[in-house]
Amino acid sequence: MTRVVLTYREYEALPADGRRYELHDGELSVTPAPSPQHQIVSRNLGFVLHEHVTARGLGQVLMAPLDVILGETTIVQPDLVYLDSARAGAISRRGIEGPPTLAVEILSPSTTLTDRVTKSQLYARHGVPHFWLVDPEGRSIEAFVLRADGYSLVARASGRQPVALPPFPDLAVVPDSLWP
Repeated sequence: MTRVVLTYREYEALPADGRRYELHDGELSVTPAPSPQHQIVSRNLGFVLHEHVTARGLGQVLMAPLDVILGETTIVQPDLVYLDSARAGAISRRGIEGPPTLAVEILSPSTTLTDRVTKSQLYARHGVPHFWLVDPEGRSIEAFVLRADGYSLVARASGRQPVALPPFPDLAVVPDSLWP
């Protein structure tokens, strides 16, 4: 059987029906809309990151839905993205063209495997320097940094103590403040 490879052109023609569509190396991935709990965590973390980045003039923090176009056949929608000032030119009318500085995925039961494996590999291959996995069930944040052989876990944060996670050396996020 021949594998059908979709491109950005077919992707942009998909219906706006409330589902989240992505292309993973030309293969269509569809997930349901996030739960309210997922969105609360996304809002809370997005607010912390936005305040930190804005106060220091570090770049832009953007929230899903937003296309991150890593290649003609790889379009993803991370829950949050951060672009440092040097990458500001990646923002276009279509979305983010190329790798953001940081991609954040908030795990849901329906997306855990895709986020941990498929998207992690896509982000590494396309040069996303920093990747976070936020686990509302486990009440933790895992921060990864891209190395020559893929992502390396550099921090796992949970609890009430403020923590700085790369690429933000002076960020003080309190993991327990994120959960609904």
